[in-house]
This record gives sequence, structure tokens and C-alpha cells, in this order.
Amino acid sequence: MTTNLKKTLLFALTGILIAVAAWAAWDWLRADGRDAGLISGNGRIEATEIDVATKYAGRLADILVQEGDFVTAGQVLAHMQTEVLNAQRDEAFAQQQQAFHAVASVKAQVRMRESDLAAAQAVVVQRESELENARRRQARSETLAKEGAASAQQLDDDRAAVRNMEATLTAARAQAAAAQSAIAAAKAQVTSAQSTVTALAATISRIDADIADSALKAPRDGRVQYRVAQPGEVLGAGGKVLNMIDLSDAYMTFFLPETVVGRVALGSEARIVLDAAPQYVIPARVSFIASVAQFTPKTVETESERQKLMFRVKARIDPELLQKHLKQVKTGLPGVAWLKLDPQAQWPQHLAVEMPE
Repeated sequence: MTTNLKKTLLFALTGILIAVAAWAAWDWLRADGRDAGLISGNGRIEATEIDVATKYAGRLADILVQEGDFVTAGQVLAHMQTEVLNAQRDEAFAQQQQAFHAVASVKAQVRMRESDLAAAQAVVVQRESELENARRRQARSETLAKEGAASAQQLDDDRAAVRNMEATLTAARAQAAAAQSAIAAAKAQVTSAQSTVTALAATISRIDADIADSALKAPRDGRVQYRVAQPGEVLGAGGKVLNMIDLSDAYMTFFLPETVVGRVALGSEARIVLDAAPQYVIPARVSFIASVAQFTPKTVETESERQKLMFRVKARIDPELLQKHLKQVKTGLPGVAWLKLDPQAQWPQHLAVEMPE
């Protein structure tokens, strides 16, 4: 190979390298210009997690849903065994019936005591009348005795009769008072028996509520993520049975450096691009910015040198948009969240909203 040919090949190779370097520099500058005024952060799609748990300790009877099933608010997801609660309810119901009978019995006692009082009061009236007659006879005897028309013996008998009727009246009044006290005691027993009926009714209502709570229901619409327990397992109070996610509250959590987070406001527009579907651009809004910086998690990677402190940010997807694509929502998918540092700037074409049909 001649010297001229070698020089020609060297010049050609150098030109090619220069051209490649120039194209790479132009492409980098074009990309850099395209994303000027934007900031991005890596993150994953997350959603609000809800634990469906038992209220009381017991054995899990069955689970009516599988992992991945969509459920609606109020839908029964699982049952706890209720044999013990049913037995307690039957016992309380029987005691309540006994209390009803006790109330009827003491009410009958009240009516009987009221009859006794009426009879005692009638005796009092009778004894008062007899006493009045005895006193009139005594008065006539005293008048006649002064005139010599009645004997001293007759006067003594009339006076004894008055004292006897006074004692009889006192006894009758005491009997009437005793009847009145018996009525008060019987009425107190009625109140006590009615309180027992009320307490047992409350016990039955509480047991009914416990039985109702044994049917574990979905607190809101969502998707079952995990079956934490299996039928037949004995769980303590608050034991987790299912884990579900509220797909109407999906968001991406990512981290921004301290140098730019101050320029991001709550409610700012955001765009989310998922690694699994880069052709789609999902609109979102900033719903949370941490007020305290934290050390960068190991999972966060930045294109430039890692910052020592980062702020956690959430970009929440519109719930109405999520409802339209509910079955396509997947949590855990990685992606990139983009934010505009200038709220007045327009989104570049490659970050225009693009959703699946």
C-alpha cells in the first residue's frame, strides 16, 4: 500500500469520526433543547392500599374473592364463623323473654298491691265513721250522766268504746300505709325488670352488630391484591384477611433535588410516561410535596451526580380518567414523571397527552 493511499484512508476515517461526533453533538443538543425547562424524576405507579381485617378474634369461614378480582364498595368479601355469636344471641334472647315475663309478673303485683291499698283505705273510712259514732254516744252519755239519766257504767263503756275505735283506726291507717309502701316496692321492681329488658335488648343489638361485622365487606371500589389469610385460619382481633388497592387513587411517587423543588407548586401539571407503554403520556397533577428533605433512596437514580438531599413528590392521576381505564391500571409499573419549571410554558410535542382508546 502506497503512502498516498494510507494518507487518503486516514483522512477519510478522520472525516467519518468527525461527522459522527458532530451528529451525536447535534442530536444531544436537540434533545437537550427539546426538554429545556422540564424536570423529571423516576418513580413507580402506586395506589392507596386498604387492609380488610377482622374486628374480633375468630376463625375465618370462607373467602369469596380471588387475587386480582375487582370489587365494589359494600361487597361481601369473606365471612368469619359466627356459631359462638349465634349461641350468645340465643342465650340473650331467652333471658330477654324471661325478663318480659318478670315485668308482667311485677306489674300484676303492683295491681294487687293497689287493690290491697283500696281495701285498706275503705277500712280506714269505716273505722273513722265508727269512731265518730262512738264519740257521739260518749258525748250523749256524759250529758245524760250529768242529768242523772245515765249510769256511770254506761259512760265508762262508751268511753272504752271510743278508745277501742281509735286504736282500730290507727291499725287501719297503718295497714293502708303498708299497702302504699308495697305498691312503691312493686313499682321499683317493675322499673328494675324493665331495665333488664332494655339491657338485654342492647346486648342482642350488640351481638347482631358483631354478627354483621363478621361479614367482611369492601370499604370502597378497588381490586384485590393479596389474600393474606386462608379459610380455616384462626385470626386475632384486627387480623388481616385481604389487601386491596383503590384504583381511583393512583399516583406516582418520585424525588426531586433541592435545587428545583422550590419551583414546583402543588397542583402543577405533570406528565407520566411508563416504561411499559412509552407511546402513552398520562396527565397528572402534583398532589404532595414533602416539607422536609430526606436522603436520596438507593433506588433513585439521576442522570447527573446524585444529590445528597431529595424531596418526595406525588403526581396524582385524575380519578375520572382512572375510571375510564380502570382495568388497565397497574401498580408497581416504573416510569418517569415530567414537570414544567415554567408554568406558562407549553408542553413539548413528545409530552402531549396520549391515552389508549
